[in-house]
Amino acid sequence: MKPLTEADIRQSLVNARPADIEHMPIPGLHEMVWEDREYLGWRDPSSSTRGYLVYWRGGEAVGMVLRAAEARLQAGSAICSLCNTAQPASQVTMFTAVRAGEAGRRGDSVGTYICADLACSLLIRIAPPHYEMQPSPAEVVARRAAVLSSRLDAFAERVLQDA
Repeated sequence: MKPLTEADIRQSLVNARPADIEHMPIPGLHEMVWEDREYLGWRDPSSSTRGYLVYWRGGEAVGMVLRAAEARLQAGSAICSLCNTAQPASQVTMFTAVRAGEAGRRGDSVGTYICADLACSLLIRIAPPHYEMQPSPAEVVARRAAVLSSRLDAFAERVLQDA
């Protein structure tokens, strides 16, 4: 992923009000290992239900304000819709995003299940063991990254639809 600046992030938000943008906390960008990410996702430490997701779509940064469901899955397992990773249900959350433009002003939103910590980019890089008859671990991670990017684009397209 190409690095993001604070200005890139604040200007990228497609579904935020000016006050939300002004008060949005920015994670420690100097600590990011950008080449190991498909997107930057973080939760707001001052609000248990607010999260943010920013990525490069073509040459443009696209950011979304997310709202985590207050009720969490408790038992069993769940699959993240972005990284397609099965994990304990408590580690996957329904996130909604108000749609951009007029649709969002009417209150329309879209939702999907995402890793609760918004760290899909890190999770997909846990390489499987190497087996002679299977693709190399690097190929597996590359395929996971491509699928994650494709699913992220599809979610962003739903947020931007009719914007």
